[in-house]
Amino acid sequence: MQLHFLGTGAGMPSKERNTSALMVKLLDEIGEMWLFDCGEATQHQILHSSLKPRKVTKIFITHLHGDHIFGLPGFLSSRSFQGGDEPLTIFGPAGLQQWVEQTFALSKTHLTYPLQFVEVQEGVIYEDAHFTVRAGELRHVVPCFGYRIEQKELPGELLMEKVQALGVPKGPLLGQLKRGHNIELENGIIIKATDVVAPPKKGFTLTILGDTKYCEEAITLAQQADIVIHEATFDGETTELAANYGHSTNVEAAMVAKRAGAKFLLLNHLSARFLPHDLPTFLAQAQEVFSQTLLTYDQTVFTWSNDKLD
Repeated sequence: MQLHFLGTGAGMPSKERNTSALMVKLLDEIGEMWLFDCGEATQHQILHSSLKPRKVTKIFITHLHGDHIFGLPGFLSSRSFQGGDEPLTIFGPAGLQQWVEQTFALSKTHLTYPLQFVEVQEGVIYEDAHFTVRAGELRHVVPCFGYRIEQKELPGELLMEKVQALGVPKGPLLGQLKRGHNIELENGIIIKATDVVAPPKKGFTLTILGDTKYCEEAITLAQQADIVIHEATFDGETTELAANYGHSTNVEAAMVAKRAGAKFLLLNHLSARFLPHDLPTFLAQAQEVFSQTLLTYDQTVFTWSNDKLD
């Protein structure tokens, strides 16, 4: 799984940071990409990457503020022009479907693929054989959701040394064992899958939080997550101001990750008030509370593999 940050700024775009957009690349897992929020000029940010809009099958919107949705009509239109014909599902708060459909109607925009909307409520909003996605309402100045993506258990690896020692030939019998089925060799020996397949591996948990002030709901969504992505619009000196605007500080985000027992915290949605020379101090403040904290920047990519974040 890869996290490609297309926009990590808050409110308005700046020279250093575009508005909110995060691509979760699940190409190795399911051959798909999921986009979380779609701020203004997201499609321009994609042009500076190797990302393919036609691979995006789902879009999750946290809330209806412009810096999280103003890039959506352009992205959806470009996906048509760039050969996207697979269905796409958009998950988001009430009112999102009306806004998109009215924009398309007034601009006479036609898409070449089916578009489906799911109005988000608290609880499980999507589930398939590989993933479960849960939504929880946060505390912002408009209805805003966080999303918890849980990968289901992965099949255990086939223990090749044991298989070879037992004389299993290469071919379809290996596949049967991998799928958990016992097999019988030509000499009549029965080999049990449980003897030659490692136990299932725990999948990853990723929590992506929309705009919110410090709250218990964020901690609940982040419980024992491998990665928590949390807004940090303000810093430790402006806690009261952050709460007044329905936002969090870097320190509060770190407190969420610590209380939730998360492994890593990625800070995004930074205010333009923080210039490049401010960021070492900004990061240090959060790391004093939760040491495994990292800052995000536009076009940075994080890879999660074998329980490690690179």
